Amino acid sequence: MLMGACTLTFVSQWPVLSRQAHLNGEELNPMLGGALFGWLFVAPLLFYALAAIGHGVARLLGGKGTWGAARIALFWSFLASTPLILLNGLTAGLVGAGPALSLVGLAWCVAFLWFWIAGMIVAEEGA
Repeated sequence: MLMGACTLTFVSQWPVLSRQAHLNGEELNPMLGGALFGWLFVAPLLFYALAAIGHGVARLLGGKGTWGAARIALFWSFLASTPLILLNGLTAGLVGAGPALSLVGLAWCVAFLWFWIAGMIVAEEGA
């Protein structure tokens, strides 16, 4: 789930990077390579750390679930919100910075947090 979501997020960066390369007269391939490395090698490690932190906070608040359940809640929420990430990348690539991009980014944040909080409530009920 996590690698699928990270791959889709990497794909969402293509229009943005293409626009940036065209406007700045830069080469596109190194930019794509950096995004690939970041989203497929670094981001998964950060998501595992975020899942551990989320589980620790839930434990402090009385959660009884497992770390694996908290991890799945985070990964699923990220994957479930990827359509909005793809829309965000398309908006950034075609329209650029502005209110439309801010609105789509806000919609993604709300959707992601909604899915994650709902997933954590279920995950931390315990089994």
